[in-house]
Amino acid sequence: MPRGTPATRQASLSRYIAKRDFSITPEPADGGLVHADAPRFVIQKHWARRLHYDFRLELDGAMKSWAIPKGPSFDSHDKRMAVHVEDHPIAYNDFEGQIPEKQYGAGKVIIWDKGTWTPAGDPLEGYRKGNLKFTLHGHKLHGAWVLVRMKSRDPKQDAWLLIKEKDEFVRPAAEFSVTDEMPDSVKGLAMPSTLKRKPTPESTRRERIPGPGTPLKTARRKASPPSLKPQLATLVDQAPTDADQWLYEVKYDGYRILARVEPKRVRLITRNGHDWTSKLPHLARALASMHLQPGWLDGEIVMLNERGATSFQALQNAFDSEHTDDIAYFLFDLPWYDGRDLTSVPLEQRRALLKSILRDAPPAIRFSDSFDAAPGTLVASACKLGLEGIIGKRRDSHYVSRRSPDWIKLKCGQRQEFVVGGWTDPKGRRTGLGSLLLGVHAAGRLVYAGKVGSGFNDASLAQLSAQLKKLATAKNPFGARVPESGVHWVKPTLVAEVTFSQWTSDGHLRHPVFHALRTDKPARAIVREDPVAPLGPDVEEPQSLIPSTLRVSHPDRVVDISTGITKIEIIRYYALVGTLMMEHLQDRPVSLVKAPQGIGKPAFFQKHAESYHMEGVESLDRKLDPEHPPYLEIATPLGLLSAAQMNVIEFHTWNGVKSTLQKPDRMVFDLDPGAGASWGAVQEGAELMRGFLTELQLPAYLKTSGGKGLHVVTPIRREFDWDTVKDFSQAIVQHMATTLPKLFVAKSGPKNRVGKVFIDYLRNGFGATTASAWSARARPGLGISVPVAWNELGKLQGSAQWSLRNAQNRLAVGNKPWAGYREAAKSLQPAMKALAFKAAK
Repeated sequence: MPRGTPATRQASLSRYIAKRDFSITPEPADGGLVHADAPRFVIQKHWARRLHYDFRLELDGAMKSWAIPKGPSFDSHDKRMAVHVEDHPIAYNDFEGQIPEKQYGAGKVIIWDKGTWTPAGDPLEGYRKGNLKFTLHGHKLHGAWVLVRMKSRDPKQDAWLLIKEKDEFVRPAAEFSVTDEMPDSVKGLAMPSTLKRKPTPESTRRERIPGPGTPLKTARRKASPPSLKPQLATLVDQAPTDADQWLYEVKYDGYRILARVEPKRVRLITRNGHDWTSKLPHLARALASMHLQPGWLDGEIVMLNERGATSFQALQNAFDSEHTDDIAYFLFDLPWYDGRDLTSVPLEQRRALLKSILRDAPPAIRFSDSFDAAPGTLVASACKLGLEGIIGKRRDSHYVSRRSPDWIKLKCGQRQEFVVGGWTDPKGRRTGLGSLLLGVHAAGRLVYAGKVGSGFNDASLAQLSAQLKKLATAKNPFGARVPESGVHWVKPTLVAEVTFSQWTSDGHLRHPVFHALRTDKPARAIVREDPVAPLGPDVEEPQSLIPSTLRVSHPDRVVDISTGITKIEIIRYYALVGTLMMEHLQDRPVSLVKAPQGIGKPAFFQKHAESYHMEGVESLDRKLDPEHPPYLEIATPLGLLSAAQMNVIEFHTWNGVKSTLQKPDRMVFDLDPGAGASWGAVQEGAELMRGFLTELQLPAYLKTSGGKGLHVVTPIRREFDWDTVKDFSQAIVQHMATTLPKLFVAKSGPKNRVGKVFIDYLRNGFGATTASAWSARARPGLGISVPVAWNELGKLQGSAQWSLRNAQNRLAVGNKPWAGYREAAKSLQPAMKALAFKAAK
């Protein structure tokens, strides 16, 4: 392999050297031995401003480097963005440590994988041409890979894609994620062998894919389910580079409708599960006249104008006037048919079958054709025709009931749904209203996104005004102050579709235009829709943290509709945080919150053992509380996974341990904001709570609740019974509420806490529990309860700042903010004396 000279090596490292102050950073300044026979690769997991993976290949006397935000994937469909960065010295391969604050790349670095690599052909030529193929021999990564340079619109960003090539090591994303399941350092391990390893049974397992034209013969026989959630597309900022692997359709500006064909009837179901058959009787009759076999068909209902473009406003008008006979139904997928489950059949074969059964369909029923043209050309044509954009679908993709990167949308302009939180008074000659106040959900709350005052006519203004007045309320749904005058609030249930030119730096809309209200999407699911690079689904690693003995049922079941988080993602999360979480769970009775139907549906607590056994979850000695069945304990990290398999989302702990259960070892103060209380009030309340506890010579530790508030936790010596500790915690809270009545309230109930922070002391009674640190919360977004340091309090943006999707950014910090917690426990007697509290005898 060609090697650079010392002079060229020094030149290639000039950018690396210029960015660093080597009197401060522990990173190597230069050097490192060239490995002539077996060039090295290293992947460093780097917690900088955002967690990412630095992939480095030894080439031409230096380490060619790429920053990969999501890390590598063993799924050949995944195309992971890899941003080309400056060359690093070969000596950097051994670097693991902390880059100090205010230095370039400040944050923790570990050696996540290392090994040797073998190029396919001339590596320098491949590197120059932007198509570098190679084989990796690492502890975690193996087999054939390729780095492909993308055509970027930003000349400052040299963007590539890292792709796993098809070989015996390929593993589907739904089955395995290497970054989630192999998170730790390999620095202490010897260099791996370059011998080709035999594939594991998991890597050789392949799902049987029906051959062309025969999906019904080889797909598994299974009756269609009574309900079905549709597959949703991911918004991307550009088309994928492997155009031949995708097909493209028109993005219809209408309502998503699933058709359930039954032996004696046809039902038309919205994406939210509402039956609209009675609203669209002509479509139900048309489908019934075709004598289709039982199954599910997927498509979109639209109104077409004279140019053939779709009009959402015309569709709304048709429903408002109850003149729906001109609505057409474009069908594009066939997930179930004739007693067969086609969800695992490649998309192209599903569509071929659908097209064949729609060959003689009535005029109202149409097949959504795909187009054989470059996606850029298609988008331009769609925009000229007044269409919303195009949808891309991977030809060999399966049908999944969630948002998937295998389906993408490329839009002509910025357009999405917003929650309506209020309206302003009209000005001048306008009647009804001036503007709609819009918001999106983030971190468990509704965030103000600006107002829209254009796009209305007299009829829509009158109609909207009537609807809004019925939803009027005195409560500000945004929580925070909105910089508008003449404002009227409404219950945040209406969803408006709006086009706009861009987002401003403060998160507001520029040049918004109202199009229509939507009734097919729930307000709770509306979030800011930012385009991403067209990457494949998330993946996992060989040698899973999830033991092979754990049988996961329905892994792809969507638990949270607002994010698309699935059951297997929750299990993987608890596999990641198991060790951290056991510090907070060990020896404590727990209550488990189960949500078998998902977030937003009924959930329930489980406090006692049931007939079935969850491995790693133990029953405590009944003698601890003879009047009740045995309590539960999470005995090992496996217990978290077993419980998550049984649909447990939250883990709540007692304030006592099993060895001395009659005497608690901590007090918990749950700061819960009432309606109208801002996040700033919660932060101020926590700081004041800490100040008063310090005055009482009691320690105070802080964590987010993962919901709306904060938990202040005080470790205490085990010397008083539950009633005494609870009564004393109540005395502390009453003192706070009496001293600062404008901020705090000590009485529970929504009416008592409006505009104030309720300090919940009831968590300190016998049998009461609090969400454990690192527990997910059964709320939209699945926020996480995370230990934080007091000097971080002012920087927190909300209680659900960390969620199941971004918690890995916090794992490097872990439980460090609570260092010394056990040793900090204090007696309550001096504090009781200071507060003139007398324990009941």
